[in-house]
Amino acid sequence: MTRLATEESGTASIVLAGGRSSRLGRDKLREVIGEKSVIQRVLEAVAPVSSEIIVVTADRELALPSYPAARLVHDIHPGKGSLGGIYSGIVMSTRYHSLVVAGDMPFLNTALLRHMVAASGSFDVVLPKVDDYVEPLHAVYSKDCLPAIEDLLRQDNLRILDFFDRVRVRYLEEEEIDLFDPKHLSFFNVNTEADLVTARELAEREGM
Repeated sequence: MTRLATEESGTASIVLAGGRSSRLGRDKLREVIGEKSVIQRVLEAVAPVSSEIIVVTADRELALPSYPAARLVHDIHPGKGSLGGIYSGIVMSTRYHSLVVAGDMPFLNTALLRHMVAASGSFDVVLPKVDDYVEPLHAVYSKDCLPAIEDLLRQDNLRILDFFDRVRVRYLEEEEIDLFDPKHLSFFNVNTEADLVTARELAEREGM
């Protein structure tokens, strides 16, 4: 696949909001951290680098804060996890590159996100790598990833990393990440009650 002339310029942001919050027992995206809900924090972080924002959910409605560029869509293939959400967002995006983030990351760093977008020019995937652990839900993907993702979905293989050998990947090493987010708070997820307590303490301590 090549970049289509009809695709608009700029980068989309895809926010994955399909999780059931089973470990927390209630909708974690609506939880308030430092006077803002988790989903509001995510949208505020991605908005400055986004020509459009796509929020992908599984089978529920989600009240979004008012962002003119944001639209709520449903999974094309429900039950296919984060890989299915990535696929749905990329398909529905009008941009060639899309920034993908999990909806439960309250401390996203806009400067780091902007750097990732800037680095994506000749790559199909750009993502952080810390201690040999990669962050596929904090990454940039191009539309050229779609055929490989489709193959995994047909095989019911939902492991995101398994299509990387078919596309052009750029890893951000720890030293590069540290220039923007030395504490690596970008990758903090809210999954449990303990996570929520920690997030609120961090927000107060860091003034976030």
